Amino acid sequence: MSYTTAGLALVSILAMCLAVCRRSTIWHIPGPPSPSWLFGNMLQLLLSPQYGDYEFEWLKIYGSVYRIKGCFGQDRLMVADPAGLQYLINSPHFVQGPVLENVVNLLYGEKSVLGIKAGAAHRRVKAALNVGFTAGAVRGYQPVFERVARLITEQLENAPVGPTDICPLLSLATLGAVSEAAAGYSLEDLGDQFVQNNTRVVALASGGSAIQVLSDAVGSYFPMWLMSSMIHLPTTAFKTLRDATVRANELGAQIVREKTEAARQELEMDNDVFSLLLQDKSEKGLSDKEIIAQTAILLLAGQDTTANTLAFALLELAKHQDLQEKLRAEIHTTLGAAGAPVLYDSLPLLNAFIKEALRLYPTEPLSDRIAVQDAVIPLTNYITTASGERITAMLVRKGQLVTEAIASYHRLESQWGTDAEDFRPSRWIDGSVNKGEAIGPWSRKNLLSLSFLGGPRTCLGWRFAVLEMQVILAELVAKFSFELPQGESVQTRVITTLLPVDSEGKKAAPLHITRIL
Repeated sequence: MSYTTAGLALVSILAMCLAVCRRSTIWHIPGPPSPSWLFGNMLQLLLSPQYGDYEFEWLKIYGSVYRIKGCFGQDRLMVADPAGLQYLINSPHFVQGPVLENVVNLLYGEKSVLGIKAGAAHRRVKAALNVGFTAGAVRGYQPVFERVARLITEQLENAPVGPTDICPLLSLATLGAVSEAAAGYSLEDLGDQFVQNNTRVVALASGGSAIQVLSDAVGSYFPMWLMSSMIHLPTTAFKTLRDATVRANELGAQIVREKTEAARQELEMDNDVFSLLLQDKSEKGLSDKEIIAQTAILLLAGQDTTANTLAFALLELAKHQDLQEKLRAEIHTTLGAAGAPVLYDSLPLLNAFIKEALRLYPTEPLSDRIAVQDAVIPLTNYITTASGERITAMLVRKGQLVTEAIASYHRLESQWGTDAEDFRPSRWIDGSVNKGEAIGPWSRKNLLSLSFLGGPRTCLGWRFAVLEMQVILAELVAKFSFELPQGESVQTRVITTLLPVDSEGKKAAPLHITRIL
């Protein structure tokens, strides 16, 4: 590191200290005591044995809005209030937090749809990408998902006797599904090196430590150019990220060349996402370079998150045998009709089951936002400050970190009923879900959860992910029974995303899986 870089790093650390020392406007909001100035409540929030051990207890004690301490005594605001979340998601006064911004830029690049700052440029790229994720386009991917689901069946049939960790199978299957639907590439076409590096990237997102929490806190105060330069450090993690970026760009350029050449020869174009983007020659369409810049996010962003949700769903089925039997009966009744393609949206219990899995196991249970100017956050209900004052809105200063507590919102009794902590898919059928003001993108079907976020940052591939889960779950539940192995303990942890882990903290979801059809 040069003297200039070292000097700037020192200045950044001093700026961090000054920012922390500046009294926030939320100091009077009640919250849990901080066990440490160095870590604040962050180890309780992020590294508890079971995700939510502290957070969900804080929700009961302090309500849907409270203050916690970040590293170095920093005040952070936790928001699970519906009106507050609606405002944070849609307001231009808040952007993604610095830690998430660093991860996105390092892995996906600043020119990816997630890396581009909110505004006209982001809206243009997102609108152009949407051509591959409309309802009609996603329906065209159904045969791909069905082939992938049958492949999982074949792999399970050849699995050794005893508990099977479903996570690796689902991870490879969802990578294959997104690769074929996005680029028309099979896993073999991607190549062993790409697949192996993808596995290493996923593994990076499956580990966490106190050092990482502290590193993220310090790094959030560094300028982005300094964080970007760190990818060149000779560590295993940064080498994995470098390889992922290089391979994604090389693969994207290869895909664009092949499909452009096919179009030049007037060959029939496929209906994958890349082909649809290249066929869009309008002024609003993306250039070849812009399409290539989306490769990493198209092939990586939704792959393991969907696999994790599927793993949680199967674990819940194993816990609820009566639900498993009812769901299997519904699927058998629908799949028994030969001929026309299966209309997965017509299976009420299957869709309620997926909605409940997304509610209790949101991919991103915590999403940080930072205020880019002073702002006032409205609240659904009043909160009482430390001085006894009742307020229905909160002033926050520019630079204030606010956490969208999505998993906590999904456990609000006012939204989901008195049994909000229970896994009960029937709540989506019997009308016990508070229809309120919709926040999530699936709200037209009463999915008011934030599993796919909302507003300008709504997950572009939410329809893609829902259909993929519908197809895979229908295939697996129709043909296999699932039971929890005796003595096995699966917990929930949050690292980059929510994931199942075994007693040793490794990502895993072991199940007894028996062929029944």
